[in-house]
Amino acid sequence: MTGNEHISQEELALHAMQTLSEGEATAVRAHLAQCALCRDEFAGLAGDTALVGLSVPQQPLPAGARDRFLERVAAEAASAQRPVMHESGGKVVAFPTRAWIPWAIAAALASVAVFLGVKNNTLNQELRDASSQISSLSVQSAQARQVLDVLTSHSAQRVLLTTNNASVEPTGRAVYLAESGSLIFQANHLKMLASDRTYELWVIPVSGNPIPAGLFRPDAAGDANVIMPPLPKGVPAKAFGVTIEKAEGASTPTAPIILAGATAAGE
Repeated sequence: MTGNEHISQEELALHAMQTLSEGEATAVRAHLAQCALCRDEFAGLAGDTALVGLSVPQQPLPAGARDRFLERVAAEAASAQRPVMHESGGKVVAFPTRAWIPWAIAAALASVAVFLGVKNNTLNQELRDASSQISSLSVQSAQARQVLDVLTSHSAQRVLLTTNNASVEPTGRAVYLAESGSLIFQANHLKMLASDRTYELWVIPVSGNPIPAGLFRPDAAGDANVIMPPLPKGVPAKAFGVTIEKAEGASTPTAPIILAGATAAGE
């Protein structure tokens, strides 16, 4: 580069990416200090390159990368578009058009934007999943505390429900806290029922009509439970019972009562 000769666009791009040798870089810097046209061209390339550099992690240049880059530039020289002509100091100077350089930078920026968009969507989904799990755990924790309060309360009524038929031994246990309307019921050794039938639990209050306290069907072992059915608060019970009803349940007990148990006097 001597006299009024200008620096090619590919050399300016290499200088912007800091891949020239020290000697070549020194010569380019010296030329840029005196040539406004090349400085303007270099400023545009340097700005685009800086944006890419800020968007991706820095990595050392692989061995031989510069040589491969120059070989690609030489291979594409034959198919380059007509040179763009500029006038400088009375001379017409040709700048070879390298359309692939800005397109490559644009593609890199687009790739970074897509990556950041996908990462942002992934983080948002993880945040929504975590919030949902926290809400679910809060509900489970609240119910667990309520169950523990009922089981450990000194004022809870504990009733054993048995059958009148000595040949069969189904049993039921109810723990009831009248002040909060909390009930935990567990049954064992129940017979399986037809698909159109179900068991129904009843709270027999001290006064008033029996209150339905939940439908249930036993598992293969004959075990079943009813935990925290919706019951009114502050209703003292004198007994509990279990009947067999239609699948949809009933509003009043259907005889016979297959399991029954009274609360202890004074409870």
